[in-house]
Amino acid sequence: MNVRVESSRLVKASYPGHPPRTTLYVPLSVFDKVTYNTHIAVIYAFRPPTPSNSTVEKGLSRVLSEYREWAGRLGKDPEGNPVILLNDEGVRFVEASADTTLDKAMPFKPTAALLSFHPSLHGVAELVQVQLTRFTCGSLMVGFTTHHLVADGHATSNFLVAWGLASRGLAIDPLPLHVDRASFFVPRSPPRLEFKHRGVEFMTKNKFDKGKDNPLKDDIVVHRVHFTKEFLHKLKAQASLGSKSNKPYTTFESLVAHLWRLVTKARGLDGCETTHVRISVNGRTRLSPRVPNDYFGNLVLWAFPRAKVAELIVRPLQFAAELIHDEVAKVNDGYFRSFIDFANSGVVESENLVPTADMGKSVLCPNLEVDSWLRFPFYDLDFGGGSPPYYFMPGYFPVEGMLFILESPIGDGSIDAFVPLFRRNVDAFKNDCYALD
Repeated sequence: MNVRVESSRLVKASYPGHPPRTTLYVPLSVFDKVTYNTHIAVIYAFRPPTPSNSTVEKGLSRVLSEYREWAGRLGKDPEGNPVILLNDEGVRFVEASADTTLDKAMPFKPTAALLSFHPSLHGVAELVQVQLTRFTCGSLMVGFTTHHLVADGHATSNFLVAWGLASRGLAIDPLPLHVDRASFFVPRSPPRLEFKHRGVEFMTKNKFDKGKDNPLKDDIVVHRVHFTKEFLHKLKAQASLGSKSNKPYTTFESLVAHLWRLVTKARGLDGCETTHVRISVNGRTRLSPRVPNDYFGNLVLWAFPRAKVAELIVRPLQFAAELIHDEVAKVNDGYFRSFIDFANSGVVESENLVPTADMGKSVLCPNLEVDSWLRFPFYDLDFGGGSPPYYFMPGYFPVEGMLFILESPIGDGSIDAFVPLFRRNVDAFKNDCYALD
């Protein structure tokens, strides 16, 4: 299959009235600064009938008037602080064609071939990029990339839904909540640093392990595994045996516990080694008072359940599920407030600390990161073709140990996990994938 780029241009916001000033900027919040400084890509597939490229483009232009940040650029304010410049320079819009039908191209495997369906993630000034790829059968692929410093997955999925509404000529509802990010999360007076943040969200630069950063990419395979609804029910029941609270663990907690044990075992690690999982926690529901779901920006911290390799593998599934449940529960309002106080205390600058969220590493072993998209409305994107997305998946991210979990496009409650592993560990992972304790 060949994908040929037909055109590439910038799309700018269309305003119903007088356009706003282009000299404004949005300071990054402490949550923006601590997240991944990188572009993220997702890929959609739609079967015909599909809307025209011009319809999708007009919808994009319209929605950018409500999400100005995406049409801006990263920069600095007069004091040198990182900001989003609201200069309306626009987003990259690429039109392409594939020389085959969608059915012949399917199923899309998580390989480097996916890179042809979206613009490059590297050296990009635009904060959003879109590529529309037309197949000979009339099907449409939408490759979408965004810069993570601007917004987290929750806010980005809201934008995608709004883009669909705008493309169909409907009102954008709800509208994004734009605030002064830097002053919205105000530190307490006096500050209370009640939790450890060095080595959690921040670390010193000399702690980077450069020895593991550059393996041959061919050594890493992204394996997609499908978990049926029936299997997930059994897994949840197994994980919840002997729960301390006498309440079942969630499907997410049970599945992450299962994957943590699977990957750890497949890696063949020394039993005395410690392994942890990095799990995103949405602060919108954790902070008190709650932050509206429509807040546009980053509002995520992480839980880090950890265990000795031998204990994780030998003890039953509920041991791992309990670790995950307890650590996620600790990332509460008090923890978020402590982080805000720490990040505003001047310690980060004086000690030259950097975020631990680092996409520059190719290998996370002995640790994992789990990015869950289970609660995001990605499948609600509707450009007006009359049917939901036929397929949705993350782009190609061959980072060993960085897992993506999302609802299966089948729509029956099943879940797909994208699991990057060293090639030598894939067979061991597959052999135990559906085994229950």
